[in-house]
Amino acid sequence: MFNSEGLQAWLERKQIPEATRTLINAIRTSPPSRRVGGGSSNVCGRYPSKKMGTTIQFESHRVELAGIYEMEHDSSVREYYDQPAPIKLAYKTTTGRELGVWHTPDFFVLRDGEAGWEEWKTEEELRRLTSKCPNRYAPNGSAGWDCPPGRAHAEPLGLYYRVRSSAEINWTFQRNIQFLDDFLRADQLTIPAQSCEIARATTGAISGIHLDELLQLTSEHLSADAIFSMIAANILYVDLYAAPLAEPSRVLVYSAPEAASVARL
Repeated sequence: MFNSEGLQAWLERKQIPEATRTLINAIRTSPPSRRVGGGSSNVCGRYPSKKMGTTIQFESHRVELAGIYEMEHDSSVREYYDQPAPIKLAYKTTTGRELGVWHTPDFFVLRDGEAGWEEWKTEEELRRLTSKCPNRYAPNGSAGWDCPPGRAHAEPLGLYYRVRSSAEINWTFQRNIQFLDDFLRADQLTIPAQSCEIARATTGAISGIHLDELLQLTSEHLSADAIFSMIAANILYVDLYAAPLAEPSRVLVYSAPEAASVARL
């Protein structure tokens, strides 16, 4: 999260107008505007966010929770807030009638380069909504999906409104984050120095080693928990988007990201 000096520097760097600064401050200092509730096919809940220091609500474990995992572990996401205050979307119905709808986005997100509202939905739901409300949701080519009235509300404020689809979700990354969840959310990982030395020496001596081979080298000085703790702490590098940790014969482990880049050449 931003500290006060970091936030002020970000606001100045992005030349955020005063009215938008007031809006961002209200979102940052207010509780969620509503409590989420699950439907017949959704499971709602709360995720204990280490990044935000509070619990974040999700209304769908299939989409919104995946979005939380993504934002929690995306270094470009500085802060994210669930169920911010409603915004008004204005658009025409299929019959041409002007409509104004109060809408609560799923999240408000502050990223290194931008800030704005995000709405996470399944690809199937977006197709259905596009058929029903073509002036509210529409496909946007390679960019995925668009919400023109959302953009119309956000852009004058110097913000974005983005529709996020389940089609964007990398499920290998999701599986790996859930696999490492206990290690990632630990307040402090205790990794013996000797374990780090052994693991770094092993991976540094070769251009990557498969995780199953590294796990076979476990001993009293290098446990499986120590290996996964080092992956979670970025002491050892694994491309979490490439292969599931639960299938260690497919996972390559390197001493550092740079070693992985060299190995790919």
